[in-house]
Amino acid sequence: MMAKWCIPILLCALATSSRADEFKQDRLDQWPQWRGPNGDGTAPRGDPPVEWSESKNVRWKIELPGSGSATPVVWGEKIFVLTASDTGRKAEAKVEPAPAGAKEARSVAPTTIYKFEVLCLDRKTGKELWRRTAVEDVPHEGHHSTHGFASASPVTDGALLYSSFGSRGVFCYDLDGALKWKRDLGRMQIKMGFGEGSSPALHADSLVVNWDHEAGSFIACLDAKTGDEKWRTKREEGTTWTSPLVVERDGVAQVIVNGTNKTRSYDLAGGKLVWECGGQVMNPIAMPVLLEGTVYCMTGYRGFSVTAIRLDSKGDVTGNTRQVVWKRSDAAPYVASPLLSDGLLYLTKERQGILSCVDAKTGDLRYEGQRLPGIETVYASLTGAAGRLYIPGREGTTVVIQQGPTYKLLAANKLDEAIDASPVIIGKQLYLRGSKHLYCIASD
Repeated sequence: MMAKWCIPILLCALATSSRADEFKQDRLDQWPQWRGPNGDGTAPRGDPPVEWSESKNVRWKIELPGSGSATPVVWGEKIFVLTASDTGRKAEAKVEPAPAGAKEARSVAPTTIYKFEVLCLDRKTGKELWRRTAVEDVPHEGHHSTHGFASASPVTDGALLYSSFGSRGVFCYDLDGALKWKRDLGRMQIKMGFGEGSSPALHADSLVVNWDHEAGSFIACLDAKTGDEKWRTKREEGTTWTSPLVVERDGVAQVIVNGTNKTRSYDLAGGKLVWECGGQVMNPIAMPVLLEGTVYCMTGYRGFSVTAIRLDSKGDVTGNTRQVVWKRSDAAPYVASPLLSDGLLYLTKERQGILSCVDAKTGDLRYEGQRLPGIETVYASLTGAAGRLYIPGREGTTVVIQQGPTYKLLAANKLDEAIDASPVIIGKQLYLRGSKHLYCIASD
């Protein structure tokens, strides 16, 4: 017979489990982070249009202030967008010494004040609900000509919104725009002055921020409720633009972060290194993806590396053929993160509009070298819904591909501006952030 005192504990545990399950289900109808509810680019309940143009299936189109390539996030009826605007107001120039060994920047630092803003829009109409200026500042560095000052995507748990403007700080708001906390992690010195762009990752009460640059890289975990620092772990890396992926294995959360020197996994509870694997190439940007205990990491600048690593790894597994399930070096994305869906890994080559499909479990090619019509350059990450693959290009064309082991083009849809932010899919709506506007694509 069960002791009476056990019954309340059991009921509490069941209620907690039920709320957790409800939250997981609720997430599937949201887009809480830049790679979607599952962190892999898929919209499990999405079914947006296949075809659109400036005059077809555009429910609304609104001009955004400033600029940015941060992917919007969605919770309920609200869309959250980050942007940076040049106010034109002059400020006293800041002179900050470059770190020892840093190469000369190719970009020019601004001399005017920028306004870093968080926007909240109505999903149904695109109407602005609120706008908050996180900070006004003169950026101490410039950026690549195709980059900007608002490239890190926000993340939300449905109660709070976390926005990182990198060297300008990390800011936490509630969904009505009230500032809850802010945190300054210092100033980054980016290689060549090409700009910042790592998005934070959220897991329960932990917000993880990767801080790779030329003057002392680290990864930090902040308390999501207060902004207090829980831990900080040094990284033997120079500049990267990669974002962390938080995954669970046997109830233990790991933080997977790509790198030029090594891909690494950290224990979320304390920041201790769990495993590491070498063999990548330069300038990691693409975010890892996960399938059934295997994480897939890739880099595609001055060489190609796609590596499948088991989550149960320990220590340095470089060259370990048991823990490194497979590895390819024929094609990998430089900027765009891949899509992993139904056991197939879809990836572009370098920055080009060239698509390949790989069996995620074996590493075997299903097809390769498919040129995407109307697309020369891909920065936006790949997104999938309803058995289809959505790939925007910097020329304004988004191709729609049938998912599966055989290449099949469904449509090539042209808009009037470049698209660098990743697609967002909620139900029958597709949201595309262009260089000037945010589009809501819907057929009904």
